[in-house]
Amino acid sequence: MLLGRKLGMTSIFSQTGEYIPCTVIEAGPCAVVQVRSKEKDGYTAVQIGFEDIPERKVSQPQIGHFKKSGVSPKRHLKEFRSDKVTLTPGEILTVDSILQKGDKVKVSGTSKGRGFQGVMKRHHFSGVGMSSHGQSDRQRHPGSIGSSSFPSRVFKGMRMAGRMGGTTISIRNLEVLDVMPEQNLLIIKGSIPGSINSIVEIVKL
Repeated sequence: MLLGRKLGMTSIFSQTGEYIPCTVIEAGPCAVVQVRSKEKDGYTAVQIGFEDIPERKVSQPQIGHFKKSGVSPKRHLKEFRSDKVTLTPGEILTVDSILQKGDKVKVSGTSKGRGFQGVMKRHHFSGVGMSSHGQSDRQRHPGSIGSSSFPSRVFKGMRMAGRMGGTTISIRNLEVLDVMPEQNLLIIKGSIPGSINSIVEIVKL
């Protein structure tokens, strides 16, 4: 498991000349901040930190938390649950120590926020259509949403307009095309959720 920052998208050509769109991620280095055990915490997990932050921007309890494991303060912390934990506090995780070319990974990130959107953009409705026959202002509307006298209510889960985006999205079985340990870069086939410079989670499958 690693934390990284999405740098953007690019493309490469395979040896057979195939055009492959891919995403560049700055993955790690990440420090192991805490290891949770079943005896003490009730579950097993690893907490890792990514990206250094000045000590003056961290609260005193957080400074003590980092000093206990012997790592510098980190801007981003994430806990990954695992049944088999072999890491120790203070250990540094690099992209080449976790992943190699050809591995399959799961990438999770926060999708771009789209604000309040209508049903056509949010749920791919086709609209009411038919600008004639009195439908002068209904082209992008959802149409009828209710029932008749029974049950006389709108069912829960009805697809309607509302907030779109800004949620956690995970994509599995993404292929690692290349690993560049000198720059801590990871090249992944295809696109991943999130905007440029957003934080993503990478888990090897």
